[in-house]
Amino acid sequence: SASRRNLFRPPRARGRGGRHPGVNCDNRANWLELQFFWAWASVVAADNLVEISGVSYAYDKQHPVLTGIDMVIPRGKVVAIMGISGSGKTTLLRLIAGWFKPTRGSIRVDGRLTHELDREGLYRMRRRMGMLFQFGALFTDLSVFDNVAFQMREHTDLPEAMIRDIVMMKLHAVGLRGAHGLMPSELSGGMARRVALARATALDPLLIMYDEPFTGLDPISLGVIRNLVRKLNDALGSTSIVVTHDVQEALDIVDYVYYLSEGVMVAHGTPEQMRASTDPLVHQFVWGEADGPVAFQYPSRNFSEELGLV
Repeated sequence: SASRRNLFRPPRARGRGGRHPGVNCDNRANWLELQFFWAWASVVAADNLVEISGVSYAYDKQHPVLTGIDMVIPRGKVVAIMGISGSGKTTLLRLIAGWFKPTRGSIRVDGRLTHELDREGLYRMRRRMGMLFQFGALFTDLSVFDNVAFQMREHTDLPEAMIRDIVMMKLHAVGLRGAHGLMPSELSGGMARRVALARATALDPLLIMYDEPFTGLDPISLGVIRNLVRKLNDALGSTSIVVTHDVQEALDIVDYVYYLSEGVMVAHGTPEQMRASTDPLVHQFVWGEADGPVAFQYPSRNFSEELGLV
């Protein structure tokens, strides 16, 4: 942020002999100044939790999915990745989580290149991530309580009494503390999505990823989930990536938007900039217009020819 950059302003150039062109290392005072400079540099670099540079991905040579993607996700922000179905949004989430390795380019999460991590390093990184899958993906044979407690039991040595308190706090945050004893089959779609959100935040993750969190919800449940995404992000001090094609719901809560089409980054900007965009493709998507660059009719012969009228 601007205030942090001012507070940690780098030392002024001295113009001789230092390892960095702006720092003189001839004595201890200047050596300390150099350390201060590198501390400042790390703070500035750390402003982005996720950095994606020139990333391409393909299942094989004939089927490219993503091409030349550049993206930054600042810490503490809620960022949306939008686009029509099949544009590569979910694949991008999988690349960030390290499930896939990019064909080209690099992805850094908290300063680490995900595709260079070994198995242990990858699992350690994923324990700092939360994921809300499409339709929740709850464990059907576990109760609401046990679904939320699952990660804590798997990845921590917390005593059961403490796990119970944390689970109840997480369920209280999504309004479902009273439903802790229910099974997933006893939940409505909106309730299941809220339980999944409580599970995704169980370990207070650094990064929370949402894959189509609003799909299939009634207006009340959709409004609840939308508000929880924003409130939980701010309360936990997390960073959130929301993959969605529910435009208006997302634009109400996110700080920034990236728009993908056919695996290419077409546009990005604030919600206000996306709403005001004159790009025909972005305009059609944001306002839900039936015809435009994405045509209503699938390519075919002239209909009059089909009917033998010409």
